[in-house]
Amino acid sequence: MTHDDAPPLADLMPWSVAPPRLGRGWPAAPDAASLKARWDALVKAEGPDRETLFEPTRSRTLRSAVGRLPGRTGSGGTEKLVRASGPCPEPVRVLLAPYDEQWLIPDQRLIDAARPELWRVADERQVFVVETPEATPPLLVTSLLPLHRPGRIRPLFRRPGGREPNLAPGLLEHLGTRLGSAPPPLDVLAWITATARPDLTVPLTGDADEWERGLELGHRLLWLMRRDGERPKLPGGRRPYVRAPLPSRPVTLRYDRDEEALFLDEGRISPVPPEAWDFEVGGVRVLQQWFETRVAVPEPGTLAAIRPATWPQTWTSELLELITVLALLAELRPLEEPELPDPVTATDLREAGVLPVPNAARRPATVLEGPEEGPEGQLALL
Repeated sequence: MTHDDAPPLADLMPWSVAPPRLGRGWPAAPDAASLKARWDALVKAEGPDRETLFEPTRSRTLRSAVGRLPGRTGSGGTEKLVRASGPCPEPVRVLLAPYDEQWLIPDQRLIDAARPELWRVADERQVFVVETPEATPPLLVTSLLPLHRPGRIRPLFRRPGGREPNLAPGLLEHLGTRLGSAPPPLDVLAWITATARPDLTVPLTGDADEWERGLELGHRLLWLMRRDGERPKLPGGRRPYVRAPLPSRPVTLRYDRDEEALFLDEGRISPVPPEAWDFEVGGVRVLQQWFETRVAVPEPGTLAAIRPATWPQTWTSELLELITVLALLAELRPLEEPELPDPVTATDLREAGVLPVPNAARRPATVLEGPEEGPEGQLALL
């Protein structure tokens, strides 16, 4: 099977959305309490002070008229921010950067390009695939709404509640004829995650034994990246612990390869496998980026300057888990076979009528689940 005849991910999961664009950094943070304090500071400010704190762009100002984010209750108001008051919309957990879970104020008035079609389908059943072609693996999978750029986002389901999989129409049935039974959508995603190539083509197989082998790897990748259910742990003796207390506000991060230790100033965490420290996405060390996001000194007087006075214990727990996830991910490699048995090629899918996919499959589902609130409390007409 050649690279040329492996179907592209863009055909297997045809609906994709560009990543959201915040436009300003302060509505997102590693802790939820800072976001509520930032909101309070914004709505207490008046006139030009509120305008300055907001950081207006061409897409969003205090006078922008936008609707409520769909699919969520309590996701911000719809009155113009120039008159806004009241409590902060309850922050939600998002994936702000690769493997970096943070918090966001879910209010479309604060976000330059929120991509409402993503929020409309974001629920506990949804799984988002983010293209990261420069990384290994070349796909990042998350249960949280992903905000990092530049890769496109492909939801597994086109509707809330895990309904209408975002897969080429007829693909599940065709795989079923080759494998003996039609796989569920999450199994197809597991296979895609395990086998996707850097060029974002996905070799498929009709061999049931090979399929099961790919699923075993794929579901483990999904479990580690989504961090759903039981928390991942390294075997005893390899688990990272805090060996020397972390300072109240660390400013430097250093790794000692010989000691397999991570130093946050004089604080020390070990063992930290070199594979975890070296884990990169797009040429950027994940651990380094995660740390720098939390210790970067914002411009005084801005909303971003409202942040924890000291390093929270929760960040230490999150760091230990991130080290664990990266170490376990580094042990896994996408399934790379020079030639899969019984390949299901792009030609096969075209002959079966699965490809090319209809144009409608590349667009979001059109039927809404319920009414949505537009600007100034009006019913949104979509």
